[in-house]
Amino acid sequence: MTLLQSGDRVSDTLVIDRLLGEGAFAEVHRVKHEYLGWQAMKLFKKVASQEETRAMLGEARLLSTLGHPNIVRLFEANTVQTPEGVRGFFTMEYVAGGSLERLHAAHRPNVPTEMVAEVMAQIASGLALAHGQDPPIVHRDITLANILVGYDGTGMRIRVSDFGLAKKADPYTLLASAQGTYAFMAPEVLRNKGYSSASDVWSVGTIAYLLLTNSLPFDDGQPFSSYSLARFKKRLLPPSRYNETVDPDLDRIIMATLETEPENRPVTAGELFEALRDRQLAIARGPVPRTETAATAPPTERAQRLADEALALARVPGELQRAADLLEEAVNLSPQLRDHHLTKLLLWRRGVIM
Repeated sequence: MTLLQSGDRVSDTLVIDRLLGEGAFAEVHRVKHEYLGWQAMKLFKKVASQEETRAMLGEARLLSTLGHPNIVRLFEANTVQTPEGVRGFFTMEYVAGGSLERLHAAHRPNVPTEMVAEVMAQIASGLALAHGQDPPIVHRDITLANILVGYDGTGMRIRVSDFGLAKKADPYTLLASAQGTYAFMAPEVLRNKGYSSASDVWSVGTIAYLLLTNSLPFDDGQPFSSYSLARFKKRLLPPSRYNETVDPDLDRIIMATLETEPENRPVTAGELFEALRDRQLAIARGPVPRTETAATAPPTERAQRLADEALALARVPGELQRAADLLEEAVNLSPQLRDHHLTKLLLWRRGVIM
């Protein structure tokens, strides 16, 4: 049972709508702000003193320093009375489309190559701001679940979220302690040699490799292989060996992010972003890249229902943004619906209905 339920009032302006997910340390709820609309609220489960609550809200303090289109926005940090006692919380922007886990599941076995390149570039752009701080802020937990996929009037917009493990690096060594999710951890992190900006870059490369090939890099197919250091002794095949739509430049960029020695990788996300931008400029100057076959799998029942609800709601005065949220969920659940409705969604995000 969650600490707060649908309908519970958090403050004069915030009311719980529904649970979005939970982990060992926190619940995430969708909440309705009386004036600002939908937001996401991270509510900490742990009973804490005022000092411990301040420490847990360190994620909110970090987010408050990182204003960037590809980093989730922070709105408020505070405490709330729950049936189990006072708990810390903070609110941030709500992204209806969900995480990369949903996008990956909808496009299996392979997410379209240019979409993956765009996802990589936007993650790198957001992380570049964090890595550019003095000392650098390293995320330490870049995974599919912590990357949110939304849409604005210009197209897909990625937000890096869950900075709960983020930490300022030591100003002398530029390293932070190891945390995060094993499958996305760089070799040096698993060897307890510390976490650097290059370790975040490894995690971005792992995400790209997984989206393009439907397998993790250096995965030997054995149970618990993500814990094994021996797997890094194997030769890593480039993504194009599993997915012929991956071009040589993207192969090269992803393989560079997955160099087992951190000094051989792009040192920061800023360097990775520049490499991806150069690739995109080369494509713009050169021949059109190979097209990929459009997805033909029919939408799931839930995806189709969300799309139908969105289309009906869009005809109701004043409900266009809520309709856009529903359609955003639908297009991230179904490639076919994305092909059919993406232009409409982008227009709705601009406030245009046709």
